[in-house]
Amino acid sequence: MPLFEGLGSGGEKTAVVIDLGAAYTKCGFAGETGPRFIIPSEIKHPGSQKAVCVVQYNINTEELYAVLKEFIHLLYFRHLLVNPRDRRVVIIESILCPSHFRETLSKVFFKHFEVPSVLFAPSHLMSVMTLGVQSALVMDCGYSETLVLPIYEGIPILSAWESLPMGGKAIHKELHSLLSEQCTVGTDAGTSLNLPSVIITGAISEDVVEDIKVRMCFVSDLQRGMKLQEAKFNMDGSAERPAPPPDVEYPLDGQRILHVKGCIRDSVAEMLFEQDNEEKSIATLLLDTLVKCPIDTRKVLSENLVIIGGTAMLPGFLHRLLAEIRTLVEKPKYRDALATKSFRIHSPPAKPNCTAWLGGAIFGALQDILGSRSVSRDYYNQTGRIPDWCCLSTPPPDLVYEAGKTPPPLMKRAFSTEK
Repeated sequence: MPLFEGLGSGGEKTAVVIDLGAAYTKCGFAGETGPRFIIPSEIKHPGSQKAVCVVQYNINTEELYAVLKEFIHLLYFRHLLVNPRDRRVVIIESILCPSHFRETLSKVFFKHFEVPSVLFAPSHLMSVMTLGVQSALVMDCGYSETLVLPIYEGIPILSAWESLPMGGKAIHKELHSLLSEQCTVGTDAGTSLNLPSVIITGAISEDVVEDIKVRMCFVSDLQRGMKLQEAKFNMDGSAERPAPPPDVEYPLDGQRILHVKGCIRDSVAEMLFEQDNEEKSIATLLLDTLVKCPIDTRKVLSENLVIIGGTAMLPGFLHRLLAEIRTLVEKPKYRDALATKSFRIHSPPAKPNCTAWLGGAIFGALQDILGSRSVSRDYYNQTGRIPDWCCLSTPPPDLVYEAGKTPPPLMKRAFSTEK
């Protein structure tokens, strides 16, 4: 899309694609290879320095409407610089998004910004579109949770999804705790002080914790990870911890330097692969999902693994995940139930945190199909709601299509909720 579009260019303008994540929001235009902007999913109220998270499910509708309205206004008029009335909208959403959130978001777009149409596209299905395949087992390892959903022949198998509240947020919490307990801060005077005594507020900012995670932390390989877990959970001290990587220094500001121990760098991400009391980890989520799928689909799904989400960008993550899967599949719990031992991971044409957005940009570039699959402003004004697969009182999808347009069979199947 050119930076400046002429008034008489003709044709329909490209759609706006928004991936509203728990930590970051990606926004841009359909047909482009990447989002124009990636910004934190938060908004600061005028006169207050406290940032409010946009993706909140536990607040009342009126407050949520005000927060979303202010945030979407920021996207359109500070970053994208386009008129919302001129362009369709593609919203990348999670299948676990509550109905009241998507209905409030729809109200913001249709009532306040008066967009022509809105399409809610599942993030897992959009990720598959970037690869040109019809079937894949998609894992979204994001900020607040890890969610696995199989896609077979373009249809999400909703009965087989698995989720675990493990992601970037859990790593940040663990990393903050370890930094406060074990690390020291050096000053110009040459003294080393404990971190809580230096930070006046008693807590490191979320931005600093994330920056330390991205720059310094990594995922160990399987053998080293097993030794780290054994040393962590053996209280008698019989298990010896592997030699840690070198310590590193992180500048907090111009006068203070945080000394980050090497034992924190390689151990903080182990929580993703540690099995809890129910023997659950992010690796078992994939295998448990496969067990729920029909047996004739498992081989295709296991050979088409797609890993998305910002947490999956940690160095060594994919290698460790594949090693964990190949080890777990030999256990009796999965050996007799899976009927497959072949696992392969795709390399999407985008970074894991932008793969779902790219799929939405590809779909949004198909103007005729986008028009037939979107919910128009006229339909919303008549009914006052968005069709939802989990609501029996919603009219059938065929009534959503614009007059004189019929969805192509393939795309109708792609968004079908039938099992």
